[in-house]
Amino acid sequence: MKLTLGFSPCPNDTFIFDALVNNKIEHDFSFDITIADVEELNSIALDEQLGKQFDITKMSYHAYACAASQYLVCDSGSALGRGNGPLFVSKMKIYPDEIPYLKIAVPGIYTTAAFLLKYVFPTIKEPEVYLFSDIEDVVLSNEVDAGVLIHEGRFTYKNKGLRLIKDLGECWELFTKQRVPLGCIAINRNLPEDVRQSFSQALKDSVLFALANPASSRDYVKKHAQEQADEIISRHIELFVNKYTVSLGDEGRNAVDFFLNETKRLEIVNYIPEIIYADDIRT
Repeated sequence: MKLTLGFSPCPNDTFIFDALVNNKIEHDFSFDITIADVEELNSIALDEQLGKQFDITKMSYHAYACAASQYLVCDSGSALGRGNGPLFVSKMKIYPDEIPYLKIAVPGIYTTAAFLLKYVFPTIKEPEVYLFSDIEDVVLSNEVDAGVLIHEGRFTYKNKGLRLIKDLGECWELFTKQRVPLGCIAINRNLPEDVRQSFSQALKDSVLFALANPASSRDYVKKHAQEQADEIISRHIELFVNKYTVSLGDEGRNAVDFFLNETKRLEIVNYIPEIIYADDIRT
């Protein structure tokens, strides 16, 4: 069966999908693959008018809250944990009373990074949207006053002359006592139950293969990575691919449930379906 599949070029995504899309494990699928920035994937998932919603897609958990009626969360594939949240940075020292007046770059309105920025600093003005890989440069060039970094930016900002204002993930963990749910692999609710279950198992097998054979995905990961340094790629994968990527488990689900309930409490969404996990549906 052929499925449409979207994921980002970031090392954690290409690492976990390599075995699946390059047929290093046994499965019953072929794929029409789109590799794109996560906010582009978010936008496609949220725009029913496009007529091209994916069967399976990487999605920010912020975007998932808005698309939960169309998608279910796969048990494997999530980027979730502690100490891996987005970073709010600037080229200059920023004082707390200046934050509401800053021009701030974010990697997409529907990213979890944008949600966390507003969660931690509710008085900020509407941020400007940039491709995640451009944010360091627009801050350095003074096009904006500050920016929120995701992905490889966590490992490179200091060497580029930027300074940390706040670790937004650390703030979330302090405020909520929960792990940070950044992104998930979501599967369309319209797919038959047997297809959803079969894909979910194949995805888990792909994650497990990647962890057991880390060198196997190296060429595929480097082909798509923003930063080519082996050390940065390795640190990225080690940080964002963890036990919750293999399986959310109870801890991961509790963190996701809390996050989704917060989006409802803050009236970002009006409704979260009772069933959001693919493994919870049996027809």
